[in-house]
Amino acid sequence: MTALLVYKTFHVFFMIAWFAGIFYLPRLFVYHAMSEEKACNSMLKVMERRLLYFVTPFAVLTLVFGVLTIVEYGRDWFRYSMWLHYKLVLVIILYIYHGYCFKLLADFKHDRNKRGDRFYRIFNEVPVLILLAIVALAIIKPNL
Repeated sequence: MTALLVYKTFHVFFMIAWFAGIFYLPRLFVYHAMSEEKACNSMLKVMERRLLYFVTPFAVLTLVFGVLTIVEYGRDWFRYSMWLHYKLVLVIILYIYHGYCFKLLADFKHDRNKRGDRFYRIFNEVPVLILLAIVALAIIKPNL
């Protein structure tokens, strides 16, 4: 088995694990924004923190194996694969999204949340749409 196949396998595996958490965390934010019970809010704070810190290493490993995959393919492949450049822009947006989740987590932790559940319902859909675009780019590899 070549190194490239190993890198791609781990890249996809860690991406799936990362997204499992990134899809669920904003749903917890929805419940938290709707809750007025102190005990429930305390439990949600713990769940949100644990989930975000659990999936963050998967985000890092997704990046590591993605970069190793690009390196293995080589400079020319990177230079002439325009679909990959668009994919990387979307990936950067996802890492910004992930980072913003830390800010939202801190807001809930310190009872500073000012947003309603509707915001978090919409926020929850962002990574779904970006992932769809990334998967389409990676599979179709359009000539852009």
